[in-house]
Amino acid sequence: MTSTLSTVMVVGAAFTAALAVAGLAYVLIMPWPVRVPMQRRRPGVAPKPHPLHRAFIAVTNLAERRIRDRSTPAGSQLLELAGIKLRPEQFMLRILIAAGVAGLVGVIFGNIFIGLLLMLTVLLVHRLFIGLRVSKRQHHFADQLEDSLLLIASSLRAGHSLPQALASLAEEAESPTAEEFTRVVNETRVGRDLGEALETTAERMDSEDFTWVTQAIEINREVGGNLAEVLDGVAGTIRQRNEVRRQVATLSAEGRLSAVILMVLPFGVGGFLLLTNPSYLAPFVESPIGYMLLVISALLLVVGGLWLRKTVEVKF
Repeated sequence: MTSTLSTVMVVGAAFTAALAVAGLAYVLIMPWPVRVPMQRRRPGVAPKPHPLHRAFIAVTNLAERRIRDRSTPAGSQLLELAGIKLRPEQFMLRILIAAGVAGLVGVIFGNIFIGLLLMLTVLLVHRLFIGLRVSKRQHHFADQLEDSLLLIASSLRAGHSLPQALASLAEEAESPTAEEFTRVVNETRVGRDLGEALETTAERMDSEDFTWVTQAIEINREVGGNLAEVLDGVAGTIRQRNEVRRQVATLSAEGRLSAVILMVLPFGVGGFLLLTNPSYLAPFVESPIGYMLLVISALLLVVGGLWLRKTVEVKF
């Protein structure tokens, strides 16, 4: 009797397992049923959004209006210079949400001090992120400048005028050169002087080489001459400067890497100790002396970072 019951239980378990496997295979293999969109079933009637979705949209719009009232044109220009395709209020709303989430995580897994520290870190990191995006974009523009001048010179030799050559460059170049010269072309089409538009671009990109190009174009427009040959000469000078710049970057790479390691090392060691042995770092947040030591450490870290930056920065 017992053996018969055991056999029945084994068969039942095997049958149940086979049925589960078959059901899983059916779910994974068989296609999902096609749902006809609401627009096709009832033309002209859009599906109503979920109440939670409507509430989220309302809160987001309210926050964007409040931030938009306090935003400045400089913030919009900075985001545009960094190549971030968001409005200032949208970007700030995302930063505030990220800061709130970071603070909540810090309070849950630590204390209020850690939560405030994480919120401040998020607010500071976003400025660093924008600065890095701007610097990277300006660096790409400088690297593409030589090819841009050669393309302009080729268009001029083909019989095109300077505005036509700039328009051709805006269509064929890569980002960010295409975006910046598209701005120049659009500004000249609405009546702005070409020299002023080019000077503004040189200031936006913080490019000394492009400032020389602008001056060369202005001189050529005043006195005349073969602009294509002038641009070829400027492109050759920029090529030589880029070679020297790359050589300097190669020679200073070790120093810059050492600076990055020395700046990141305290945060890495502190984070590791915070996860493995929180009691070891507890005295820093339990007494006024500990807070004072943290502030002094942060100041020394900032001074050391600025010192290392000046040490490995070579200007020529």
